[in-house]
Amino acid sequence: MKCLGLLPDHDITLEAAWPELFTDHKGKYWEVPESVSLDCSSLVSESGLRYRFGIHKNGGIPQSVDSLNGEAPNALLPGVCAKAAVSYEKSKDLWRQNETKEDVMIETEKGRFWLPSYDIRLKEPHAAISGIIGGTCEAWFTSEAKDRSRFGADLFGSACYTFQHGKFRKAFGDLSRIDARLNIGSASALAKKVTNLFRSVQSNQSTNIRLNLIAQQQVAGPIVFRVDSKFALDSSSGRYGPQLEDLIYSLNYSLRLLQSGKVVAWYSPVRKEGMIELRLFEF
Repeated sequence: MKCLGLLPDHDITLEAAWPELFTDHKGKYWEVPESVSLDCSSLVSESGLRYRFGIHKNGGIPQSVDSLNGEAPNALLPGVCAKAAVSYEKSKDLWRQNETKEDVMIETEKGRFWLPSYDIRLKEPHAAISGIIGGTCEAWFTSEAKDRSRFGADLFGSACYTFQHGKFRKAFGDLSRIDARLNIGSASALAKKVTNLFRSVQSNQSTNIRLNLIAQQQVAGPIVFRVDSKFALDSSSGRYGPQLEDLIYSLNYSLRLLQSGKVVAWYSPVRKEGMIELRLFEF
């Protein structure tokens, strides 16, 4: 439930579920018997500064839905927690071909026709880089996790590169896009990992460094084939080198009348599940 109008330029969200289903970074599902949260988040601003704070309560022991073993994430264990986060985002176009009236209005023998892109978010060829840096803090008032600290603070960041060819208007060969994002979920874990390497000390602690790759290619008209992959770039599992955590193949049918709506049929061979969804204003 969202409460609009209480604070300008903010979203206030109250959620409660018995039970609630969560997904961890490996794509595994966890069922929490009780979950209640109240969050306040700022809307996207031109300055790039955003913040969010809230109170969360979990009750009961989380149960794995799709696996027989594994420990539940600490964030899902029973307890009451106050959390806050602040971030700053900046993006820069290396080059961009802006949309013109000639792109939208097509001259034919029968007259002029309006021909917008199948998706307004994919209408301009470009190459861009962006970055996010931020910090989080949390305080647990009650907690049943023995190895979880009552108070914690950390830094995070990410860097992204995007390249798009085509305007996604023509019937064939008018969209090829690649997105690569490097996420650092915990600066403190990364610092400890680097320190242990210099000390020649082995550590199984995860650095929470992940690489997300997205490739999109137009098949015909509004149909786009897309591949989403996620790699873990640490050796917490005892294996060195990038480890594939998730892989999703999908066919997307863009709905031009909705400007950025699409029907998505996807399948994940890692999770062995698939679905058909209707998505609106999603990248």
